[in-house]
Formats: sequence, C-alpha cells, structure tokens
Amino acid sequence: MASTRPLRPTSTATIVGDALPTIPWQDRPAGSHDVVWRYSANPIIPRDATPTSNSIFNSAVVPFKGGFAGVFRCDDRARIMNVHRGFSPDAIHWTIEADPITFINEDPEVTTFVHRYDPRVTWLEDRYYVTWCNGYHGPTIGVGYTHDFETFYQLENAFLPFNRNGVLFPRKIGGKYAMLNRPSDNGHTPFGDIFYSESPDMEHWGRHRWVMGTKTWTWQGTKIGAGPIPIETTEGWLLFYHGVLTSCNGYVYSFGAALLDLDQPWKVIYRTRPYLLSPQTLYECVGDVPNVAFPCAALADAPTGRIAIYYGCADTVTGLAFCQVDEVIDFMKANSEV
Repeated sequence: MASTRPLRPTSTATIVGDALPTIPWQDRPAGSHDVVWRYSANPIIPRDATPTSNSIFNSAVVPFKGGFAGVFRCDDRARIMNVHRGFSPDAIHWTIEADPITFINEDPEVTTFVHRYDPRVTWLEDRYYVTWCNGYHGPTIGVGYTHDFETFYQLENAFLPFNRNGVLFPRKIGGKYAMLNRPSDNGHTPFGDIFYSESPDMEHWGRHRWVMGTKTWTWQGTKIGAGPIPIETTEGWLLFYHGVLTSCNGYVYSFGAALLDLDQPWKVIYRTRPYLLSPQTLYECVGDVPNVAFPCAALADAPTGRIAIYYGCADTVTGLAFCQVDEVIDFMKANSEV
C-alpha cells in the first residue's frame, strides 16, 4: 500500500522528518520565557466530546490524508477505559467516534481485554501502529495497526504484565523494531524507570536495556515514563517524557525531555533537570485526578522546527502546547542532569 505521507524534505533542519506546515501553532506569549508554552484556547478536547464520555485525555494524533487522525482514550460513564478513533482537519477541532475501536485477530484470546488506555500512534514502514496499556491479567502493552483508520488489527501483547507506557520508535534501529516501556506493578506503581526493548517481528521482544531512572526529591522522583513517539533529530532522538513527584497531597505529573543516542537509544545524551511544563492551570490542577500534565503525542514540522505537544490534563481533558526543537535542545544542554 502506498504511503499517504509527504516526502521527506531536503533541508538541513534539526528535525529529520516530514514537512507538516498545517500542524497547530501559536507563538510564545509576549513576556513569556518558557521553552514550552500552552495553547491559549486549552483545553482543545473537553471531557464530554462524545455522548457517553466521562473524560478524554492521554491520546495520540498523526497526520492522515491531508488532515489528522487520532486514537483517543475515552473513559465512559461506567468508567470503563477504552480507545476511540477521531478525525480533524486542523488537529485542534476533533470529531471523535462514540463507539470504541474494534480490533481484529483470528485468536479471540488476543483481543480479550479488561481495559485499554493511554494510546500512542506512529507511522512505521507502511502502516500506523497503535500501542496502549492493555488490561490482560494486569497492565501490559497492547500492539495493533491500521492502514486506513477504518479497520484495526491486533497483534500479540508485547510483554508480560506488568508494563505501561509502550512507545514505538518511528523506524527500525539496527534492523529491529524498537520500543520504550516502563515495567510496573498491578497497582498505581509507586516506582518506575524507562527501558528499551527490540523485536525482529513486532511480536517477540527482548534485548532489554535500561534507559534512565528517577531523580530523588525532584519533579521526577517517583516514576517516569515515555510520552510521545520519539522525534528523530540530527543530534539524537528527542523524547518528551513524564515524571511524577509524590507530594503531601498525592502524585504530581509534569513533563520534561531527553536526547537519546540515534543508534543506541538506551544511552542518554542530555536530560532536563527542570521540568518543561507542570500542572499550573485550572484545567491541569482540577479534574478526576488533580495535578496532571501527561504528554502522549507530538506533531513536528521539520523545516520550521515547530512541535505541537498533546497532553492529558488532570486525567479529564486534552491540552495542547508548543515549542521549537532547537530551543528545547539548547535548554537541555544548558540544564542537563543525565
């Protein structure tokens, strides 16, 4: 099947990727010195965007057929967590399907699940791969794919329980499929480091490598997890990731960034010591789970270096933030603690 994505530009831009001039963008507010800044019309997706949704957050978006498509975490009013498809002409105004995605596999055991949540989507080779936290005798990493956002196929779960935050790289590394993940437990996981795993066939995963861990008494002191699909740059893989602080009032989810080696992504080159964005607005601090800013997707325009980040807010709604790739990398270099 032919790719629907535009050709890679021939510029010498920092981002190695497509020209996507139609991604959302808003200039940094006057007087702000933040490296990552919020969209002034946040949240872009309310909690009730479908007739039965309690909340819509921690979701993934990709370019698709001149517009955008996505896989969205929608918790319904029975508080069942599932994933739904959605479409948008501008990646801001979304129409999200009321019914969850149905995945196909000849073995019904593969599609058995208790819940599905926190999806990521990446274009890889000739299809859009979807990964999510799959409830199969505990949380593990579900893997599926679609060519057209109409029919979805499910593959074997990537790992045994317990695991979360499975994030594929957008191309093979050393001839193997590659995924970041976060081994966990069956609860809310008061611990967690990021690991790297690889596969020859998207089914058998091994060669696990530790990438990075927590930083005691900081915004990322309790656990960390990979966020959007890593963005390839001339200096390394740019990874936005969330970190969790355990406060006297519970968990606080913020996000920062790291730069990983292109050929050995388990090697960290730089890593932000301060966070890039933390829950500070009303929609980030008040909701079903207070004090959460959880990045799950990013759109990047290679020629301009613009990046739009989608993140879950207070486990209730979806927000949008912006940054420039060179500013993020410069900030990491000046404020790094590997």
